[in-house]
Amino acid sequence: MLVNRVFAAIYDPFLALGERRSMGQQRAGLLAAAKGDVLEIGAGTGLNLRHYPDTVNALTVSEPDAAMRAVLQRRVAGIATPFAVTVSPAPAEALPFPDGVFDVVVSTLVLCTAGDPAASLDEVRRVLRPGGRLLLIEHVRGADGSRLARRQRRLARPWRAFAGGCRCDQDTVRFLSDAGFSVASLRTESWAGMPAIVSPLVVGSIGDDVWAC
Repeated sequence: MLVNRVFAAIYDPFLALGERRSMGQQRAGLLAAAKGDVLEIGAGTGLNLRHYPDTVNALTVSEPDAAMRAVLQRRVAGIATPFAVTVSPAPAEALPFPDGVFDVVVSTLVLCTAGDPAASLDEVRRVLRPGGRLLLIEHVRGADGSRLARRQRRLARPWRAFAGGCRCDQDTVRFLSDAGFSVASLRTESWAGMPAIVSPLVVGSIGDDVWAC
């Protein structure tokens, strides 16, 4: 679709200021913990690729949108890594991988656009090995009753139309908790250089509550 191709073309330029002011450093800090066999869901145009450390054995990057995936494939082809990188068209809600095959799953700015966030997180849990980690950076809804939360709710529909289906008012932390992930260690950050309605972030390396017991 034309709208998908346009969005893929403007995605990196639109995020450029936010990448320079904050998100690039956030990505680097988060992905320093990546190791072993890694899956990145919703990899988009591949902005995480240059931040993966050599502790990664193999990296699979999934992106269901064909226009975004074309950009991702070009970026994969143009970057040298000490590990193999495989591009998959799989959506997060239906990952075509066996149970328990990944040490780490990475999700950065993905769950807000996932068609079914709950199903996506169930799939993440399924493909993670026991003791595996979900590394994430996700923008979230503002505090209940706050001016920001009211603004997010008011602008949710036009923002979603503009930003490729992104839900700026989604309670992503609740989805994570409902899926069985331990969210207590998540830290809050701010996405500088971007509109206020997507500025609140949660960042961290989290595991399964069952594994933690």
